[in-house]
Amino acid sequence: MVSRSYSNLLELTSCDSPTFSREKKRLPRVATVAGVLSELDDEASNSAGSDAPSSISQDRMIIVGNQLPLKAQRKDDGTWDFTWDEDSLLLQLKDGLGEDVETIYIGCLKEEIEPSEQDDVAQNLLDTFKCVPTFLPPELFTKFYHGFCKQHLWPLFHYMLPLSPDLGGRFDRSLWQAYVSVNKIFADKVMEVISPDDDFVWVHDYHLMVLPTFLRKRFNRARLGFFLHSPFPSSEIYRTLPVRDELLRALLNSDLIGFHTFDYARHFLSCCSRMLGLSYQSKRGYIGLEYYGRTVSIKILPVGIHIGQLQSVMNLPETENKVEELQNKFRGQTVMLGVDDMDIFKGISLKLLAMEQLLLQHPDKRGRVVLVQIANPARGRGKDVQEVQSETYATVKRINSTFGRPGYTPVILIDTPLQFYERIAYYVIAECCLVTAVRDGMNLIPYEYIICRQGSDKIDKILGTSSFTQKKSMLVVSEFIGCSPSLSGAIRVNPWNIDAVAEAMDSALIVPESEKQMRHEKHYRYVSTHDVAYWARSFLQDLERACRDHLRRRCWGIGFGLGFRVIALDPNFRKLSVEHIVSAYKRTKHRAILLDYDGTMMQPGSISTTPSTEAVAILNSLCKDTKNCVFIVSGKERKTLTDWFSSCERLGVAAEHGYFVRTNHSADWEECVSVPDFDWKQIAEPVMQLYTETTDGSNIETKETALVWNYEFADRDFGSCQAKELLDHLESVLANEPVSVKSSPHIVEVKPQGVSKGIVAERLLLTMQQMGVIPDFVLCIGDDRSDEDMFGVIMNARASLSPVAEVFPCTVGQKPSKAKYYLEDTSEILRMLQGLANASEQSVTSSPQPPHVAS
Repeated sequence: MVSRSYSNLLELTSCDSPTFSREKKRLPRVATVAGVLSELDDEASNSAGSDAPSSISQDRMIIVGNQLPLKAQRKDDGTWDFTWDEDSLLLQLKDGLGEDVETIYIGCLKEEIEPSEQDDVAQNLLDTFKCVPTFLPPELFTKFYHGFCKQHLWPLFHYMLPLSPDLGGRFDRSLWQAYVSVNKIFADKVMEVISPDDDFVWVHDYHLMVLPTFLRKRFNRARLGFFLHSPFPSSEIYRTLPVRDELLRALLNSDLIGFHTFDYARHFLSCCSRMLGLSYQSKRGYIGLEYYGRTVSIKILPVGIHIGQLQSVMNLPETENKVEELQNKFRGQTVMLGVDDMDIFKGISLKLLAMEQLLLQHPDKRGRVVLVQIANPARGRGKDVQEVQSETYATVKRINSTFGRPGYTPVILIDTPLQFYERIAYYVIAECCLVTAVRDGMNLIPYEYIICRQGSDKIDKILGTSSFTQKKSMLVVSEFIGCSPSLSGAIRVNPWNIDAVAEAMDSALIVPESEKQMRHEKHYRYVSTHDVAYWARSFLQDLERACRDHLRRRCWGIGFGLGFRVIALDPNFRKLSVEHIVSAYKRTKHRAILLDYDGTMMQPGSISTTPSTEAVAILNSLCKDTKNCVFIVSGKERKTLTDWFSSCERLGVAAEHGYFVRTNHSADWEECVSVPDFDWKQIAEPVMQLYTETTDGSNIETKETALVWNYEFADRDFGSCQAKELLDHLESVLANEPVSVKSSPHIVEVKPQGVSKGIVAERLLLTMQQMGVIPDFVLCIGDDRSDEDMFGVIMNARASLSPVAEVFPCTVGQKPSKAKYYLEDTSEILRMLQGLANASEQSVTSSPQPPHVAS
């Protein structure tokens, strides 16, 4: 089967976006080449403005999942008959979106459709169900789903490391390429129907984790949400994945990323911190990650169930008959129920061992307690599934042969597919439900059990109870499943602890009736108010909030392949054009240039911090121009700066954030701020020493006027945590001292009050004004919070400048900023400064001797 779409993958390079009307139509389709594609196929598509205008105002949600919520059956005449799959979560969530939100589904079909039928099937599904099918070649689907998804991602996300070929298997690059290719094909399908400025796109689960990058690359302002239905592992597990950065960066191209529990979200945020150096903040209850000027919101809300569907099936005659049959079958016995997929993470064998232990330790339970284990077919395939099946059958056989007797079978294993109504019937008659997965995402079995135990009028009649009778239920759940935090009345267990699970099973059976009722009431109140519609509605509301500023921001894409990301900035904050600043430089006569050092003239994190010969040569060229007054404004010590810039005769230098200033190499160092003493160091240094000893990779930088605790090479999470503690500690012990305690990326600094780089900018401009030289060109460049003081001064210094002054406050990388301009990194800064230096050398106009800054 060949996948077809509006534009083939190479057309992702186009800057023109098609617009689509909402009326039904036959979509234009162009064949794409089947096979494995590299993630670098469409590098040229980093379009600066790829979003097309749209005249459509109605909200529309494009829901993208691995499978469409459809069932298909081949009719006698050879045609296909499609119906909605009422059990599909993607279909159920539609109830929460509201009638005014149009929904379109994109995904694969479970059945294989012949290439000759694909066009007709696609048009039929679009017209009838508003579904856009993604047809994948069988060999590509196998590599994508059974290969990368089930062999690599699924085990890893459930904490299984590929320690040997039998455990998950070694990383296979061809499977990764198939995964990327399928995600591109899905993106292609979205592009067939999307109106980028109006539609919301909601992508589901780990099968499509790189899809956000392809959509964001094509539509910079796409309104894009992603929800992960599986666990997200801790950073120590996740970091073993060879393509870890690619997946993280792809997810960060979403506007909203959803998780079932805080644990999963915390692990994701920790991975972003440790591997990408990103930090997050909580503002008014919302967690957000700053990523290149965009705020990526994090949503934590477990999915719910479709209560209406469950209740409608409960009221079917088939269900009533099955309940009556099971009630008669297990009369005089207490039924405990397990419903799990037959895979290695559901803990079926551990549950069976706990049942065996229960019968061993509590002989009174023999003949009275039955465990019904419903084992659904595994979704994956391979040796591990066969091993689970073999172990399960052997354990069941052993327990039944040991404790069974005529009329009593302690463990009933049902490994054949059950109708939904049959499963509901088992829920209804079970006194306790056991979910002992060793690692699972959002397991909805406990929720279904609670609703079924609430019953209905017809069910109550069969059970011989009144509708006014208080209902009861008991749950024993693993602490490693996603629904565990929301079930506060359940007995939580570590499934690996067989004895503890057995005792929990016993406790669940002997709990007083009043307590069973109370626990059930608590659970029912939560489950009935947090259903699937509530979950979908809440996600859409947060997605709308996360995308609120899209049209107000300026967006453009940078990066290659899966490293692509979108920069989103305020319209007034723009990249500094070298041509623009050189033009202004040439036509001005009195120029003030203030440059930070670390992160500006020198790449941050460099092993050698000594200025390069290139940087020194550029500074000398700028200083030789008699129209220029050039200053390096650094946090470094004055001795270090003296040694580094000894060859720059006319360079002004400010050390330790402006405490010390020297106008040129032959001038004396002066103090900008008067500080009576530094006795506070005797208080601060022991505190910093304490944190240094307990934080590997940290160190103390002792300056003449300041103390700096640096944790750049410490563990990111622990270092950040320790920095917050240190900041609070220092603020407390130094409350009565004339100092300020500040934190910046990787440092906590204590310095005298009133010391800032802004003082240097004020002093330079004021001195030039006093000497009758009014600056008509000001360039100020920095990369961190300490430089924001300089930006603030020159932005508000119009009284000290020429009325036609050209002012260029420029930040390096940091966004947002008080600066009006930005450049990406040190290499761009040096390239820009070299352009200014070249302009000075080409100038044939001689200028008078530049003013020197006096004390």
